Amino acid sequence: MYDVIIIGAGVSGAATARELSRYKARVCVLEKEEDVCCGTSKANSAIVHAGYDAATGSLKAKLNVRGNERMPFLAKELDFAYKQSGSLVICRSVDELPDLQALYERGVANGVKNLCILNKEEVLEMEPNITDDVYAALYAPTAGIVCPFELNIALAENAYINGVEFKFDTEVKDINKLKSGSDECEGYELHTSKGVFKAKYVVNAAGVYADKFHNMVSKEKIRIIPRRGDYCLLDREAGGHVNRTIFSLPGKFGKGILVTPTVHGNLLLGPTAVEVEDKEGTNTTAWELSQVLEKAGMSVKNIPVKQVITSFAGLRAHEECDDFLIGEVEDSKGFIDCAGIESPGIASCPAIGEMVAGLIKDKMGLEEKDDFIPTRKGITKPGALSIEERNALIRENPAYGNIICRCEMITEGEIIDAIRRPLGAKSLDGVKRRTRAGMGRCQSGFCAPRTMEILARECNKSMFDITKSGGDSKIVVGTNKDVL
Repeated sequence: MYDVIIIGAGVSGAATARELSRYKARVCVLEKEEDVCCGTSKANSAIVHAGYDAATGSLKAKLNVRGNERMPFLAKELDFAYKQSGSLVICRSVDELPDLQALYERGVANGVKNLCILNKEEVLEMEPNITDDVYAALYAPTAGIVCPFELNIALAENAYINGVEFKFDTEVKDINKLKSGSDECEGYELHTSKGVFKAKYVVNAAGVYADKFHNMVSKEKIRIIPRRGDYCLLDREAGGHVNRTIFSLPGKFGKGILVTPTVHGNLLLGPTAVEVEDKEGTNTTAWELSQVLEKAGMSVKNIPVKQVITSFAGLRAHEECDDFLIGEVEDSKGFIDCAGIESPGIASCPAIGEMVAGLIKDKMGLEEKDDFIPTRKGITKPGALSIEERNALIRENPAYGNIICRCEMITEGEIIDAIRRPLGAKSLDGVKRRTRAGMGRCQSGFCAPRTMEILARECNKSMFDITKSGGDSKIVVGTNKDVL
């Protein structure tokens, strides 16, 4: 029996696993997909919000501010891309100024540092491509941007090297309470696609499916509403169009359409907010993408929309109470909800991990390890080295001189590292999330076959068995000879 089983390997589950790995406990993460970061955590705005949006006193507000404070230190410890670039919330008329002032006052009450309201001239001096009809803006210098893939993978890898087990392609089908003679709950039995697992405590970090598992064990039901958000990603040539994340004033369904640089130099527009029934409904629509482009253009002028290289959609796990649901379920001792983790989930995840792990540590009386490893080294990137260092690296390992992805200048050495490292890549998307091979202008049109060859060689598989993202997403399904 495990001490703790975590359902879900997104940022909340991985952050919780990493924090629990500090203690003497047997911990396992069950993930229905073939890798970490396959749900909400892979398709979002990648913003480390400052913390002025959420209602004062809410878990969203408290954990956002704490997570924002922790993120720079976590990025150094775990070696993932993060930049404290700041954000602007713009208003276009004097009539909107009271709403902007209210946002400022809420941020101050939430504990956000160094907030200020700028006038039109100050805004345009800071960001010349802001719309000419801007009236004022709320400036939050503590806001930032992060690579959500690297964050999620770094948390999971560090948890793994500190003893946490990960079981992939393992879908939880049912959960039963284990009861003692006194009819008290003594743990849980999880029936999965890969057999039965038992644990004293369960952490429900299942994203849009968190209501499903909560409702298996509790009489008090919750409902997660998937909110789909469409995005457009622009080429790196457009990345400098703005230097900070640009928001409009928040609306009914959140923060509206934003325009932001990414940590890797692209420009990102989105998301929309459409409530859907399908918990796998990540399809984009022409109408929603047109709304992204139209509304982004209302905040930022002259966006080079011809440089859009891809579009995608993600789902946010919205719970009806409009706050994070984190804590032990009242009528299910040992079952810890980590549900309703929508925006600002990325920013909050360091604090979410602390909160959930702290709760379990106190309940179980866990002792800290003497040999916890707090750091992790990311994939070596030749492009970030000096010419002398790069040449020395290539002499030592020629694979770092063999360019596979020309758009992003990703080498064979980086792809091999991505496959061989803890919880290594097993698919094209797994390599892409770890190295960015396939994320450039051609969207893997040229590098995919070469990456597949490396995967097949390193994983000792046939090209027929290599997938885009696990499961049935095979890429090579036959040969010309088979159809002649």
